[in-house]
Amino acid sequence: MLNPLLLISVIVKTAKKLPGRNHNWFPFLVVLLFVHSSVHVGLAQGKRSHSSVQKKSIKRPANTKTSVSGNKNSKSVRTVKTLIKSITALNVPMLGPKYARVTIKDRTLAGAVYYLVSGHGGPDPGAIGHYGKYPLAEDEYAYDVTIRLARVLMEHGATVYMIVRDPNDGIRDEPVLKLDHDELTYPSQKIPLSQVKRLRQGVDAVNNLHRKHKGAYQRMVTIHVDSRSEGQNIDVFFYHHEASKVGKKLATHIHKSFQSGYKRSQPNRNYLGTVSNRSNLYVVRNCHPPTVFIELGNIRNAKDQQRFLLANNRQALANWISSGLQTAYKTR
Repeated sequence: MLNPLLLISVIVKTAKKLPGRNHNWFPFLVVLLFVHSSVHVGLAQGKRSHSSVQKKSIKRPANTKTSVSGNKNSKSVRTVKTLIKSITALNVPMLGPKYARVTIKDRTLAGAVYYLVSGHGGPDPGAIGHYGKYPLAEDEYAYDVTIRLARVLMEHGATVYMIVRDPNDGIRDEPVLKLDHDELTYPSQKIPLSQVKRLRQGVDAVNNLHRKHKGAYQRMVTIHVDSRSEGQNIDVFFYHHEASKVGKKLATHIHKSFQSGYKRSQPNRNYLGTVSNRSNLYVVRNCHPPTVFIELGNIRNAKDQQRFLLANNRQALANWISSGLQTAYKTR
């Protein structure tokens, strides 16, 4: 995928070589190409028609001039930038009907590319806990937090790829999330039962996209839920590769965000989450972009289950992860 500004430059230079002096149609061509590019990478939807997946509302300011006579380069670029800034919302059906409309709050993450991977999926539900008679599957709760995180990042102008995608489970607010097996790996790959093949499939998807976005700010976040003895409750903790200073910094920023979040929401308890290296984890070892591996808690522990069962808590987890990612981007 071409960098949008590079694309603008190429088109403007091409315009100068064409006969005639009036190229009023060029800014609109640039906008269409830019929107198409953004739709393609905003929240990856596999082989579906991207133009129908995400539609951006464009409001043309009354005082915007479209004439490119005179200094064509500067006026064309200035006009296109004005139109791009007027894009205020996205429509992302993957997020579900309630959350599909995403309002762009600001562009503090413009230029950042995030690969989000929820643990397990397809034929492998991961760890299983129980809430009364209901099973609680790791992949369903990890997915809900991950897709909520995707939405928050998009609100700040980031490019987001959901590597594990469920075609019909958007953001869900019910406490018990129904277990299914229809998740796919980007772009539309059936997830294999073999753990090694499944992990390799996800890593290959991330690394292929990483090459396409060469030169951009790129980070990978993978979200899991742990399984330990029922009596052991744990705080959210973070892993990174031992040789990745950037990965460690990324994990540390998110960890600090959780420390602040718990201090505000539960001032009378200590937050015991940690940051450590786990280079032996397959995705941490093999993904090319700096990676942070997040464990949200023990799905078999009654106290930790409240972290997953309540939709507001799942949203808080996504918000705190996003806050750490934003801090890392601002201080890059």
